[in-house]
Amino acid sequence: MIPPRFDVTPEQIDRVVAVFYAAVRRHEVLGPVFGRHVADWPAHESRIAAFWRNAILYERSYDGNPMRVHMAAGDVRAEHFDPWLMLFDATLIRTLPQPTARAWSALAHRIGAGLRMGVRDLRDDRAAPPILR
Repeated sequence: MIPPRFDVTPEQIDRVVAVFYAAVRRHEVLGPVFGRHVADWPAHESRIAAFWRNAILYERSYDGNPMRVHMAAGDVRAEHFDPWLMLFDATLIRTLPQPTARAWSALAHRIGAGLRMGVRDLRDDRAAPPILR
């Protein structure tokens, strides 16, 4: 059995996901984007909690492709990831012990950077030189 990336329980993961998506639904930019794509919030939250349990606890409860989902949405932009990460970090700080919040934040920022790059690369003009920052 692979040890978890850091100390967090499945219940804490569920709580973070619930608190975070409550904040997303109220957010002036992210709320409408998510609202166009999520019809069943409990099912969405369950799926995202499974994603995080897989990423952190190495459970095999998630079988999706986050990059494909974000690309298929069509209206997810690179600039959406900064407020997403800001809300996620605020949720982690409010919900978890500091060492766990820091570790999860670092993982979320790595994942977010990859998704942001994928979204930017797909949406930007392919003839333009790449943005290397």
